[in-house]
Amino acid sequence: MNFIEEIIVDDLNNGKIKQLITRFPPEPNGYLHIGHAKAICLNFSLAQKYNGICNLRFDDTNPEKEEEEYCNAIIKDVEWLGFKGDIYYASDYFDIMYDCAIKLIKKGKAYVCELTPDEIREYRGTLTEPGKPSPYRERSIEENLKLFEQMREGKFPDGSMTLRAKIDMASPNINMRDPVLYRILRAHHHRQGDKWCIYPMYDFAHPIEDAVEKITHSICTLEFEDHRPLYDWVVNECEFDPKPRQFEFARLNLTRTIMSKRYLKKLVDEGVVDGWDDPRMPTLAGMRRRGYPPEAIRELCELIGVSKANSVVDVALLEHCVRDVLNVKADRVMVVKEPLKVTITNYPEGKSEILKIENHPNDPERGEREVAFSGEIFIEKEDFKLVPPPKYKRLVKGGIVRLKGAYIIRCDDVILDENGEPKELKCTYFTESKSGQDTSGLKPKGVIHFVDARQNYPCKLIDYDYLLDDDDTKQDFLDRLNKNSKIEYIDAVAEKSLQDARAGVPYQFMRQAYYCRDSKTNAFIQIVGLKDSYKIK
Repeated sequence: MNFIEEIIVDDLNNGKIKQLITRFPPEPNGYLHIGHAKAICLNFSLAQKYNGICNLRFDDTNPEKEEEEYCNAIIKDVEWLGFKGDIYYASDYFDIMYDCAIKLIKKGKAYVCELTPDEIREYRGTLTEPGKPSPYRERSIEENLKLFEQMREGKFPDGSMTLRAKIDMASPNINMRDPVLYRILRAHHHRQGDKWCIYPMYDFAHPIEDAVEKITHSICTLEFEDHRPLYDWVVNECEFDPKPRQFEFARLNLTRTIMSKRYLKKLVDEGVVDGWDDPRMPTLAGMRRRGYPPEAIRELCELIGVSKANSVVDVALLEHCVRDVLNVKADRVMVVKEPLKVTITNYPEGKSEILKIENHPNDPERGEREVAFSGEIFIEKEDFKLVPPPKYKRLVKGGIVRLKGAYIIRCDDVILDENGEPKELKCTYFTESKSGQDTSGLKPKGVIHFVDARQNYPCKLIDYDYLLDDDDTKQDFLDRLNKNSKIEYIDAVAEKSLQDARAGVPYQFMRQAYYCRDSKTNAFIQIVGLKDSYKIK
C-alpha cells in the first residue's frame, strides 16, 4: 500500500470515517493531460477498492478561462479511463461560499481591502521578511459587511477591492499573510451567467467545496502542501463538521513531455499543433485519438506508484505500457510505407493467388486473413540496397529473401531512375518455397513484408515523434520544439482488408509500428514504435 492508502485504512479501521469519499477536482480551463491521469486513477481507484465514493467536481471559479467545452472533454476523458462518478460544480456552491465570507467578516476574520494587486504583493513581504498590514485591515465589522455587499451589487470597478482573510502578516508561510478570498470580476460564467460579479479565489473555494461534499480525504499534488494551513484555517473558521483533510503526493512528470495546461494552450492557440486532441499532444484526448489504450495509462500510474518525492519518469515507460497492451490486442497486417515495385519474371502472367496468413502469431484463435499475391508486388524501399551495409539481411542484387507468408525470391536485375535510385526490381520466385510447404532447401537470412501491386489499399500514414527534442538545457520550451515531430507518407499501400479498418482499432503494421485509423483525417497514424527501449527494474 502507498502512504495515502495506509492512512485511509487506518482511518477506516479506527472509525475516524465511516465511508471513504474522495474527489477529482479539475479546473475546466483546458484539456486534461497525462499528469492528470495519475490523480484520476488514484482518487477513483481508492474509492473503488474501499467501497467509497469519488466525485468528479469542476472547480469552475474563474469564468475568464473556463468553458463548457472543457467540461465535456473532461467527462469524456474520465470515462475513457474507465471511471465514473457523480458530477458536481463548484459554482453551485457560490451562495454557500458567500455566506462563509459573511461569517468570517462577522467573526472579525476578514476585511475589505482597497490595495491594488501590486500593492498587495509589496505589502506581503518576502520569504525572509514579514509582511506589513494593509491600511484597511482594521476596518469595523459593520463597514466590511457594507462594502462586501456593495462589491456583490457591482458598485465598484473590477479589481478595485478584494475581500481578504485576516490571519497573520508575519507568518513564515506567505499563504497565511492575509490571502485574498474574493475579487471583483465582471465576466460571464458558463453556468451562473451574469449572476455574480465577485468570484472566490481557489484557496478559499476549494476547502469549502470539499466540506460541502463531505470529502474525507482531499488528495492533491505537492505544490499545494504549503497551502494546507490555509485549507485547514478556512475549514475551521467556517465551522464545518465533519472536516475534510488534505494529503499531498508527487505529481507525474515525464521526460520530453509538456506538463502544463498553460503551455499546451499556447501550442493550440498559436497553431503549432492541430488542436487539443492532436495525436502528438500529451492530453488524454490526444492519446485517445492516437490509439493509446486506456488500460496502458492505468498500468503506467500503477507502476510509478504514489510517493512524496518529486521525480521525472522516462516517457519510454509510458510507451512500454502501450506496447504491453497492444502486443496482445493488435492484429498483424502488412503495409508498405515507401513502395518499391518488384516484378517476378517467372510467375505465370495474369495469375494471382490468395495466401492464408495468421492474424496474430501468438494467438491462433484469432484466425487467419486472406492476402493477395501475384507477379507484381511492392516491398519497402528500405528492404533493398544496391550497396548493403554490414550485416544487412534483406534483399540485395543476386541475393534471396523470404516474403512473409509467401515465397522466397531472388533479385536478378535492378532498374534505376534518372537519379540512380532503384525504381523496380526484377526477381525470380522459387515455386517449392511457399511458406508452410517449403521443400526448396534454400536458407534466406531475412524475412520481409510485401503488398500485392494489383490488389491493395492505397492509404496515407503519419508517423509521430516527441513534440520536444531531448535537449533539456534549453530554458524556453518553444526552443525545444521538434521540427520533425510529424512525418507523412502519402503513397503507402496496405493489404486490401485494411480498407474496412475502423477508427481507433489498433494494428501492428509488421516490421513498422502500431497504427490505427485516425477518426479525423482517415489516415493511419502511428501509435507507438515496435522497439521497446525501457527495462522494468
